[in-house]
Amino acid sequence: MSSPLRSLGSVIWPAFLGAAGLEAVVFSIVDPKQPHLPGGIGQELGTLAVYSIAFFVFWAIVAGACALTLMLERSAEAVNAEADTDPLSSAGR
Repeated sequence: MSSPLRSLGSVIWPAFLGAAGLEAVVFSIVDPKQPHLPGGIGQELGTLAVYSIAFFVFWAIVAGACALTLMLERSAEAVNAEADTDPLSSAGR
């Protein structure tokens, strides 16, 4: 498996599991049939739509956190090696 594909899998799969867990916790507390949004936005959405939209929002948020963790986990040598090979970073020198 290539490194970018492995990195993508390292972000997407834990984010999927985190979103599923977060959805279970949130909807054990909140009733999706009674959205409390300002102005009554979303009143016409069905229960399945609310579950689906919330899941994808949770997935995106957790994926962002996983991607940030993956980025911060890199060593200084890896970051510096990438900066040395980047043609745009040497243009300002």
